[in-house]
Amino acid sequence: MADGTVETSGTETVPGGLLPDPAEWSCPVPLRDPPVVVLGHGGGGALSAELMSEVFAPAYGNPVLAGLGDSAVLSLGGARLAFSTDSYVVRPLFFPGGCIGDLAVNGTVNDLAMSGAQAAYLSCAFVLEEGTELAVVERVARAVGAAAEAAGAVVATGDTKVVDAGHGDGIYVTTSGVGLVPDGVDIRPQRARPGDVVLVSGPVGLHGVAVLSVREGLEFGVDVVSDTAPLNGLVAAMLAAARDLHVLRDPTRGGVAAALNEIATASGTGVVLTEEAVPVPEAVANACGFLGLDPLYVANEGRLVAFVPPEHADAVLAAMRAHPQGAGAAVIGECVAEHPGMVVARTRLGGTRVVDLPAGEQLPRIC
Repeated sequence: MADGTVETSGTETVPGGLLPDPAEWSCPVPLRDPPVVVLGHGGGGALSAELMSEVFAPAYGNPVLAGLGDSAVLSLGGARLAFSTDSYVVRPLFFPGGCIGDLAVNGTVNDLAMSGAQAAYLSCAFVLEEGTELAVVERVARAVGAAAEAAGAVVATGDTKVVDAGHGDGIYVTTSGVGLVPDGVDIRPQRARPGDVVLVSGPVGLHGVAVLSVREGLEFGVDVVSDTAPLNGLVAAMLAAARDLHVLRDPTRGGVAAALNEIATASGTGVVLTEEAVPVPEAVANACGFLGLDPLYVANEGRLVAFVPPEHADAVLAAMRAHPQGAGAAVIGECVAEHPGMVVARTRLGGTRVVDLPAGEQLPRIC
């Protein structure tokens, strides 16, 4: 046309050329279909979910695995056992508030606790890189033992392997654990119901920022210490207040956002999050603002998210706040029938935004 705009097949015009038809857009390398493993596959987000659904579930999927909880609940010899396993590849090995050793124990203890179980026995396997100082190995091993004792669990078995220099980061640790699920307790992501109150046990984002600060040599004005801690005592206190807890989840990789999305998807419900109610420490908020991160996606290692029936919410919240690991507990949202499988946040400005699964990894190698 004479004014320099060109009509498109639709109703819009653009200066100087045709507007591409979105239906014809294509990407030569699909962003969510990498042909090799990338760091994002370990981030607890969409790539992790795809790896599980497209590789591992078809290979050895079964009804027990399909529950996709933090731990599997098994019936064995008349007892209900929770069973979990996890590997830890955190870099650096030592960070403010902990190390790979206590992190590995707390992570497995907490995964069992998310089914209501108290960890009884743990296994611990070390993969050591040739050239790692034995003093470092001993320090990590002692941290494992101390953390297990603090959680009331026994390291009953283990394994050690050594890989060539240059083929590891000093130490990798894998822990597994078993514990008994109390009678009458049924905690799993599929049990979330509209009307449930969503609680978090304390300030979020501390672990991810603590690890990043020492890895990258960043300073944020105050020391940020990891929240790594065992949560089995807190869960026991919550169950004493109300046996009918619907869902518990520890928001590790992918943070609170990933945990809520996983629950919404598993239960076919929606979640409405009140953004301003989420307790974010000032140091974490400042660090995330500086780095362009969202605190909702930053990993935690000593926090849990709970979906609780509304009639029990006050009692459970009080029990949480009375426990050292839940002193900062808060109500952060509700479970709704609308927008099933989706999490939305009410913003401080009065609007809403979708809180989706992270596509990949904001902070790699933090657990």
